[in-house]
Amino acid sequence: MKTVKWGVLSAAKIGLEKVIPAMIQSELCEIVGLASRDAERARAATAKLGIPNAYGSYEAMLADPEIEAVYNPLPNHLHVDWTIKALEAGKHVLCEKPVGVDSADARRLVEATHSYPDLKVMEAFMYRFHPQWVEAKKRVDAGAIGELKSIQSYFSYFNDDPGNIRNLYERGGGGLLDIGCYCVSLSRYLFGRAPDRALGVVERDPDLRIDRMTSGILDFSSGTSSFTCSTQLSYYQRVQITGTKGRIEIEIPFNAPPDRQTRIWLETESGIEEISFPICDQYTLQGDAFSKSILEDRPVPTPLSDAVENLEVVDALFASSESKAWISL
Repeated sequence: MKTVKWGVLSAAKIGLEKVIPAMIQSELCEIVGLASRDAERARAATAKLGIPNAYGSYEAMLADPEIEAVYNPLPNHLHVDWTIKALEAGKHVLCEKPVGVDSADARRLVEATHSYPDLKVMEAFMYRFHPQWVEAKKRVDAGAIGELKSIQSYFSYFNDDPGNIRNLYERGGGGLLDIGCYCVSLSRYLFGRAPDRALGVVERDPDLRIDRMTSGILDFSSGTSSFTCSTQLSYYQRVQITGTKGRIEIEIPFNAPPDRQTRIWLETESGIEEISFPICDQYTLQGDAFSKSILEDRPVPTPLSDAVENLEVVDALFASSESKAWISL
């Protein structure tokens, strides 16, 4: 079976611990190289993961003709610049979310892609490839809960380390860009469009300046989505999807475990149905889907316009918090 030969930009923790091991399990992905600005770190990472090639610079990896596609898990503020550099080197790119630090950044990437129509670029929102989300979306669209009226989502963890990349304001740190973007994304995914307006309340860390807790309400006219995300609260995640005739609850909506089954609950007037899903890795499924788009030369599952729209909502939430008013989109 033909595979896509992948290179990884940086030895970022998410890549080393989650994404790369999952993509190695794929029948369509072949991880052949990893680059770091620290050559020794690159060698250590590739030795641990069984990757054949280590590069002491990002430029060296991008210059390797063997690499066909690049996974970009760099810090948020570097996503667009290095994705463009990868395109200039003739590589397809799967870029970690959020694809940029704001919608203007994302639009800059979209503009750059126009010069490379044969190359694929996608934002890595892995949750959409997990069967639990495929099923939830199918049930909502089929009217299993009646008319969709309300979504409530929650995502939090505790990390106040001033040296952690997620807490560096100037590098795109903070809760809304890191995890709140999932709550925005799933809302648009289920309602099938962008909200009409957004209301945001942001609490910033007085020293780190990043948003450590953000709550938002997204108004879709036909219904609403509300959420809270935080980088300085007890770890928790959950999603409730409620309609006029029922509801769906997703137990582990974002960090679905790759080593055990997941489950959702569908409650209607007939009772509560527990739906379980076989063990799978959403990062493997994401890698498969993107690689298949390359191999079959067809559009990626999620176009960059989706990434732009998501960041437009994020921008509106920040602007709303500053103005203390609803922001229209």
